[in-house]
Amino acid sequence: MLGGMEKSAIVEVLEDIAVLLEVKGENPFKIRAYQNGARALEALEEDLGTVIEAGRLGSVRGIGKALVDKITALHETGKLPYYEDLRASVPEGLVAMLEIPGFGPKKVKRVYAELGVESVAELRRACEDGRVAGLSGFGEKTAANLLKGIDNLAAYSARHLWWDVRAVALPVLEALRGLPGVEAAEVAGSFRRGMETVGDLDFLVATDDHAPVMDAFTKLDAVDTVLAKGETKSSVRFEGGLQADLRVVPPDRFASALHHFTGSKDHNVRMRQRALARGYSLSEWGLFPKREGEKPEDEIPAERESVPLKTEAAIFKKLGLAYIPPELREGRDELELAEKGKIPRLVEFDDLRGVFHNHTTASDGKASLEAMARAALDLGWEYLGIADHSKASWQAHGLDEDRLARQVKEVRAWNKDSGAGIHLFAGCEVDILKDGSLDFHADVLAQLDYVVLSVHTSMSGMSREDMTLRIIRALETDVAPRKMLGHLTGRLLLRREGYAVDVAKIIDAAAANGAAIELNAHPRRLDMDWRHWARAAEKGVLCAVNPDAHDTAGLTHTRAGVLAARKGGLTKDHILNTRTLAGIRRWLDGST
Repeated sequence: MLGGMEKSAIVEVLEDIAVLLEVKGENPFKIRAYQNGARALEALEEDLGTVIEAGRLGSVRGIGKALVDKITALHETGKLPYYEDLRASVPEGLVAMLEIPGFGPKKVKRVYAELGVESVAELRRACEDGRVAGLSGFGEKTAANLLKGIDNLAAYSARHLWWDVRAVALPVLEALRGLPGVEAAEVAGSFRRGMETVGDLDFLVATDDHAPVMDAFTKLDAVDTVLAKGETKSSVRFEGGLQADLRVVPPDRFASALHHFTGSKDHNVRMRQRALARGYSLSEWGLFPKREGEKPEDEIPAERESVPLKTEAAIFKKLGLAYIPPELREGRDELELAEKGKIPRLVEFDDLRGVFHNHTTASDGKASLEAMARAALDLGWEYLGIADHSKASWQAHGLDEDRLARQVKEVRAWNKDSGAGIHLFAGCEVDILKDGSLDFHADVLAQLDYVVLSVHTSMSGMSREDMTLRIIRALETDVAPRKMLGHLTGRLLLRREGYAVDVAKIIDAAAANGAAIELNAHPRRLDMDWRHWARAAEKGVLCAVNPDAHDTAGLTHTRAGVLAARKGGLTKDHILNTRTLAGIRRWLDGST
């Protein structure tokens, strides 16, 4: 309907109202009504417009008459005076403070009511001068954590999730490649290396006709501001704040420029050092015969005649190296591996046969079991694991023993339909409780094919040693189904640092207990971090690339997980869910 809101946007408004009411100290029952209404609306599978038109919205559990009126108004007009007035009644600075990791509405209300703090800048001063530490229930540790959170907030604001950047970068790249006279175009930088977050974008174009490319780039619909426009380089800012640079180079310099603007600083320094040791000078302009006295940091003029190079692979070959994929160009051990010809064939998205960590409307997912299964089938997968939350995750509508049993029965019934086309595995994301015990007893878990063991609560205030022991105890618990460790550190990229944990000891415990470790592919998690997978692979611990999908679209997040696995140097053989259905059954049975 013209001017109205989609369901997902209405859910966000309801959630925002709940937060604003909490900041204002409103009645907890009123706050919960909006939280429950948001959850109920999120879980609604039927078309919202159809439900409203039929007058059935009020019959949806969790949506009372007051919410029916508000949801209907938002759906039909896109406006809600109550929400606009509420937002205007809360100082803008308080809303900004809610972005500080670990600083929720109740604490924001306290510092506002008792200290008169109305902005992030005022909060910093109050932390530094001791006023926050002096508040009852806060203390010096809270003040110190807030200062760290404020610093993180500033750092986070300068970066963007790789997945979000991808949505901007790929259409721009396609547009650049379609321009007349463009021989090649790529996205370079940290985006091409697959870093989990990206500061800005670097586009590179090979053409002999610069001006039309610069004109087209700076006039793209997505461009909000043109920061600079030159003959060979232009800079723009897209809507949302992401900055992008475009460099145009002659076609015969494209390969060397692409290598230079892709590699990390450490990778490029090491490559220049290697080039000098072999009688060359390497720069963004090409590979040149070395001149006496040249050092790695010396600038090489573009006018010098270079060695002909058509591809990046030719650069590596000239320097006695196997081709190094972009994801590995971080200045770690990639040159040593390339010199020995030991660069592995990294895993590809198409190698995956299925995934295991997925939620449905039974807990906090937005799609039914059937909808998730059919979406996985559309991706060409052989199997899909269902792992809704266990009962301790009450905020996620976690399953109790009876509801879990009913879901397992539903999964088994699905598999009896020989024409289903995809096999479902019955799992559960089981909470690791504070003492390391599991949320369900062993006899309950025995009905499952596997469990995803995850920490969701009691994360703050726990020492590194205690958190490590907590997770190890869970891995050592004797249960029938095979175990996977979910999102190891609990981090939320650009929102929350992970809790402190000894990753090496966790990897060793997983190896000793035959457990897989998840690479949670949600773009805000990508946890376990790619930097730890070399140790896991060395110890024989399998990686399960899981999307932690809460809707059908979330299944596609697996692409981000595969990219992180590639950065970790993982091959198809290191990944559990590259195995066939028969291979997975053998693993679940403990045969392999």
